Amino acid sequence: MTVLFASDLHLCEERPVLTGLFLDFLQHVVPGHEALYLLGDVFEYWAGDDDLADPFNTRICTAIKACDLPKYVLPGNRDFLFGTAFEAATGSQLLPDEIVHDIAGTPTLLLHGDTLCTDDVAYQDFRRMVRNPDWQKNFLALPLAARKAQIEAARRNSEEQKQQKSMAIMDVNLNAVSDAFRRHGVQTMIHGHTHRLASHYYDIDGKKCVRHVLGDWHENANGGNYMACSPEGWQRCIWWPLPE
Repeated sequence: MTVLFASDLHLCEERPVLTGLFLDFLQHVVPGHEALYLLGDVFEYWAGDDDLADPFNTRICTAIKACDLPKYVLPGNRDFLFGTAFEAATGSQLLPDEIVHDIAGTPTLLLHGDTLCTDDVAYQDFRRMVRNPDWQKNFLALPLAARKAQIEAARRNSEEQKQQKSMAIMDVNLNAVSDAFRRHGVQTMIHGHTHRLASHYYDIDGKKCVRHVLGDWHENANGGNYMACSPEGWQRCIWWPLPE
């Protein structure tokens, strides 16, 4: 059986083509597989589980729940406010920031990938703040409209800051990667976040290790990219059906 992985879809109403692509992926690709893992940033942002009433969010969550297989969601930097109501609405299981699962017989480290970008000090400071339970409790106590306004402002600020950062700073730190392999005692990891679709190979303490990076979903060559893992190995796939 094959396990599927995808991340960084950044779904929102403003991207109807990608929304349709994802819904088509759920209907035509996912069925019949062993499990589906979504490794963060499924949505452009998630303001809290009380936003499940939004018709767009309801549509996406209902489609995920309709897939009759185990579903796992590891929150990213855009949707870390997923909660138990999201789990129920999607029939999925939320995963912690870093976790090892047996994938086709191989212990594999799953993560979103932002924790590996340790050179981006400003982002890591921000991440520590918003992942603090007290901060989240106070933020979720705000009216939904106020939360969305703050998130939109933060998104605009983030885009401005990206223009001033080097590409190297926003990529993973190799020491952080090596530390993650050692800390979890694995030789395989998979993540998203950086949008830099590739597989990287390392020799760490005499062990052959591989880091698979998922790409983001865009209306370009990346399309609906995902990875499939079976006992035969890992395979990169693109889901971009031809128009009828």
